[in-house]
Amino acid sequence: TCYLLIQIQSNFIVVINPGSTTLRIGRATDTLPVSIPQVIARRRKLQGHPHYEDAWLLREGLNKPESNEQRQNGLKMVDQAIWSKKMSNGARRIPVSADQARAYNKQMRPAVLDPSSRVKWTNTSHNPECLIGEEALFVNPSDCYNIHWPISRGQLNVHQGPHGSLTAVLANIEAIWSYAIQKFLEIPLKDLKYYRCILLIPDIYNRQHVKELVNLLLMNMGFSGIVVHQESVCATFGSGLSSACVVDVGDQKTSICCVEDGVSHRNSRLCLAYGGADVTRCFFWLMQKAGFPYRECQLSSKVDCLLLQQLKENFCHLDQDISGLQDHEFQIRNPDLPALLYQFRLGDEKLQAPMALFYPATFGIVGQKMTSLQHRSQGDSEDPHDEHYLLATQSKQDQSAKALAERKALSKPSGYDNESCNHNTDPSDRGHSQDIDLGPSQNDCIMAAADMDDPPSSLLSRKNAISQFEGKALGLDKAILHSIDCCASDETKKKMYSSILVVGGGLMFHKAQEFLQHRILNKMPPSFRRVVENVEVITRPKDMDPRLIAWKGGAVLACLDTAQELWVYQREWQRFGVRMLRERAAFVW
Repeated sequence: TCYLLIQIQSNFIVVINPGSTTLRIGRATDTLPVSIPQVIARRRKLQGHPHYEDAWLLREGLNKPESNEQRQNGLKMVDQAIWSKKMSNGARRIPVSADQARAYNKQMRPAVLDPSSRVKWTNTSHNPECLIGEEALFVNPSDCYNIHWPISRGQLNVHQGPHGSLTAVLANIEAIWSYAIQKFLEIPLKDLKYYRCILLIPDIYNRQHVKELVNLLLMNMGFSGIVVHQESVCATFGSGLSSACVVDVGDQKTSICCVEDGVSHRNSRLCLAYGGADVTRCFFWLMQKAGFPYRECQLSSKVDCLLLQQLKENFCHLDQDISGLQDHEFQIRNPDLPALLYQFRLGDEKLQAPMALFYPATFGIVGQKMTSLQHRSQGDSEDPHDEHYLLATQSKQDQSAKALAERKALSKPSGYDNESCNHNTDPSDRGHSQDIDLGPSQNDCIMAAADMDDPPSSLLSRKNAISQFEGKALGLDKAILHSIDCCASDETKKKMYSSILVVGGGLMFHKAQEFLQHRILNKMPPSFRRVVENVEVITRPKDMDPRLIAWKGGAVLACLDTAQELWVYQREWQRFGVRMLRERAAFVW
């Protein structure tokens, strides 16, 4: 009966996994979520205003003077790697130059399949205020609508342009999520008071943004309760693994972290600012070098972006054994135009583009922050007992309280004002906060308090080292090795090498599993190569679609007994705000 009760309750739980380009949403009891493009077209208020679109495949840093040189250097490294790895029959791969394909492709002209593509622009004759998802992608660029992607590289897409303020971005998210709930889940918004929701957030999250999203779901949309959990931990739930190094290759970002028994190791978290969209753009560049016959193709056109994504998914692979020139064909069905059939030849481009994930210089992105680490919180005025307070009040296990007090008297750590301990909160509440059981997983973070006792010069050099590290674009294999190396014990590291879980849609290439496994084996420290029985890369656990695994894990979480204590209810949020997340979240807030 208990199981039945949880099943019935799960029918009233909505799981939301918002990616950079795709929203996945469904009831916890659904087998699969609904997936829609997380994009909105908003009607321009004034006719004269210029047309605005958030970039999709284009991004900052591609047109710098050094971009092209960097691209070419990256491609040289890719070609070197292709040449150095033998095919399965022991022979060397014969490289194919783009020139061989170009001569053939330059003379190709499309065949007309049908005078009409049978694809129409979205009908806007009734002047809707906004259009969402697929309809937004097919809004005619000459119509007076602006296009907004409210999440970019896993974070809220706050920028200087139209609809780029935090308030506007949140309004766009609310519109998209409300639309999906009404249209696909068939839940009227007024009934959300009977529903609770599970929100998946990135491993390296922005506290302010998460706070705003929780507020939006509980106070604006009216859900009665919420659980917030990290995508990587949900991915382990969804794949049925207790521990794994989770590699989530999304459309715009790749996040990596090591998860052990439902806890994401904070020091192992890395976020790389590239993903599937960058591979698509790189593939387009390589196809152009090979004389891509659809010459009108533009990265600024939404329908062309959809086509390029489809071409990448159909043709790209990571199989060393596929070599030489091959003939391919593709159709173009653009709105209000004839349906066309193109034929063309491709060689190594299909392997080079996905390999750019391992040699990201090939993306040609200059002057951007490419790697993010988990930074300490800056504190929150609404949360007087945040980690700064806990750090200031938590005694270090290895020292007596007296020694600690003496040390503190000698050098009061900068940034810990006494105020943080003297907020006008209920004294009983404050006492409780000091007694919070931090559990073993949090000790690592608490020990980071030692940073505060370092002299300012070493703090500065550490800051410089971090900012240098964050400026570098790490290849996917190197980033995985770095993440595993940040685990505390050799025992954990061994566990991670034998369970590397790849989720998300950015690495769904033929032979990706073998390719990644080979690279990790070759690059892992020799000391581990001797003791790890088998390095295992898992790309399709239980034969599931890797794009849906994190969402599935959110649905599994809804049914777990242990999840019952994670819920934050609307009334509590109204009263205590963000403090509830620190009290209830299953991870260190």
